[in-house]
Amino acid sequence: MMRCSVKKTLFLLLNKIPFLIEIKTYTAKDKQCWNEFVASAKNATFLFNRDFMDYHNDRFTDRSLMCCNEGRLVAVLPANIKGNHLYSHQGLTYGGIVFQDNTTLLDAFEIYKSMLIYLHQNGIESLTVKVIPTFYNQLPSDELEYFLFKSNAKLITRDVLMVIDYNHQLKFKKNRREGINKAKRHGLTLKVEANYDTFWNEILIPNLNKKHNVNPVHTLPEITQLSKKFPDNIKQVNVYKDNKLVAGSTVFLTKTTIHPQYVSGNGDKNKYGSLDLLYDYIINHYRKDKRYFDFNISSEDNGSVINQGLVFWKEGCGARSFVANTYNVATKIGESLKLDLK
Repeated sequence: MMRCSVKKTLFLLLNKIPFLIEIKTYTAKDKQCWNEFVASAKNATFLFNRDFMDYHNDRFTDRSLMCCNEGRLVAVLPANIKGNHLYSHQGLTYGGIVFQDNTTLLDAFEIYKSMLIYLHQNGIESLTVKVIPTFYNQLPSDELEYFLFKSNAKLITRDVLMVIDYNHQLKFKKNRREGINKAKRHGLTLKVEANYDTFWNEILIPNLNKKHNVNPVHTLPEITQLSKKFPDNIKQVNVYKDNKLVAGSTVFLTKTTIHPQYVSGNGDKNKYGSLDLLYDYIINHYRKDKRYFDFNISSEDNGSVINQGLVFWKEGCGARSFVANTYNVATKIGESLKLDLK
């Protein structure tokens, strides 16, 4: 059982069974307890592990929360603070309140309500949540979406993600299969490697700079260090022609999902079909015990615009749509928030 040592901020809430919530701000001494909780949670990935979260703690002021009931850790919220606003979490792809599989709907509501009250009492005006997409969860976990609805939270972003469901996998379309055959005719080969330098320095970073005038979210030293801490979750897959690197992907693996975090190819990617071969390999090689393959977001401008080219390409690989929602809720509503029960 994961225990909490907390300065008592108590909320005796209106469940049929009294539910006593204690809330504290995460500190480094809580790392082991936090990580053990995240590892067994129903709606978390390795991104919520402190060894992953803390790689960029110089860029964000961490204000993660831990919730306990009678000394037992029952929920965590990965979060950072800016001014009087809390975000879950600006340094992560997704966030939200993390629960165990034995958390009931009413208990989850009491946890959510107590968080809002705690934040409001400590001068935090609003909470912004990038809800973890449902396919990353190991059990149904949409309670937070419902609580946000009951809180009159504002939906500020709804992105479209293209995803393959391995339980209902569609075949590659003809043009994608032709790309794979083209790559094989040109003698392209694939390697899973521990070295990230060549792909990042020669292909990924130059391409992002040239096309979008941006750098990867992670730096090369950061992704290298993270891959050493999470060797089962982060992989580098490269494509070669005549021993020359022509494409690659840095892949994130969670309990349910394969996600190519970074993908890029050189100027010959269409000529050689290198990306088709790369995706075909990742989709099939890592699929054991996975349910989904996440191609990532295919919308822009906070979800208001669809990137038609990306959607066409990903649908050609058999992907279909999920959505990822971001909400903002005023914490002051916590005091009056209730569920209508009968």
